[in-house]
Amino acid sequence: MIKKQSGFTIIEIFIALAIGLALIVGVLSIFVNMRTTSSETSSAGELQENGRFAMTLITDDLLRQNFWGDLSGNLDGGGLISSPDPTAITGDCVGEGANNASFPIEVGAFRTLWGTRVTSADVMGCIDNAKLGSDLIQLKRAIADTELNPIPPAAPLTIADLENDRYYINSNANSAAIFAGNAAAIPAVNIGRLWEYQHHVYYIREDSHGTNTIPVLMQGRLQNDNSAIFFDIMVEGIELLHFMYGVDTTDDGSVNAYISAANMLQNYWDNANNVRIVAVKVYILARDILPDLKYTNDNVYQMGDISFDADGDNFRRLLFSSTVSLNNARVNSW
Repeated sequence: MIKKQSGFTIIEIFIALAIGLALIVGVLSIFVNMRTTSSETSSAGELQENGRFAMTLITDDLLRQNFWGDLSGNLDGGGLISSPDPTAITGDCVGEGANNASFPIEVGAFRTLWGTRVTSADVMGCIDNAKLGSDLIQLKRAIADTELNPIPPAAPLTIADLENDRYYINSNANSAAIFAGNAAAIPAVNIGRLWEYQHHVYYIREDSHGTNTIPVLMQGRLQNDNSAIFFDIMVEGIELLHFMYGVDTTDDGSVNAYISAANMLQNYWDNANNVRIVAVKVYILARDILPDLKYTNDNVYQMGDISFDADGDNFRRLLFSSTVSLNNARVNSW
């Protein structure tokens, strides 16, 4: 006798297909959510890393602004034995004021810290691609050996450390001389010690990569070469810089007001006539390098006295802020 064989009914097949489809949809949903979470986590990590690096770079420089090795006080004509002629330097970055090039002149206060709100891509005579609406800051100082070689203790340089493409300062407590590394002789300073002399400029520019525009933090460094200031990319994804300068107008060492570069009185930059810049508030807005079309940013980021409106675009952002006390600006000697 042949046994009758029975299979699945149409209803059973449809039920099985429905269950299988539900399982597949669930697995795909988990996979998509994991990818989204992974992408968001990676984006957040990149924003943190880029923003913190930019903040560390700028704040460390500000902490040492106006440091001149063994020289007690400001770098001005009174204690300056010799210095390269700033008008003879090709491609120098020159800010506002009568004495705001890479090297000081004999007359007037030397502006070792200065900033501006970028209203034109051409800034300081050495930049032609600055991002409009962001800030630019420049500072001058001596650099200790531990910053070139991070093995403590802090120390000045030796003659063997001098390089032809750099500038240096030979200083004691009362006087100093600035010279190029390829100079025929080091200017004589009684019991002087050697330090690298540096002029740094920070600003934002935008680079095109295909259809995307990527903001980058640029650093300019003084060098003894065909061009006085050499620019290099420090970190990508830094969209805006903004600085507010803590001004002491009563000569008591405390901040009376924080003022943005756009509102600073010109004489405030000179650290003269009992007015000094003793602190700087730093605001850095980091942005994803590429947009995420699944993300809409409606946030408004407050940066001191200005704000940035994401206006519903597809970029994630993270705002960093810090206040830096300029210890070298608080005293006439140390």
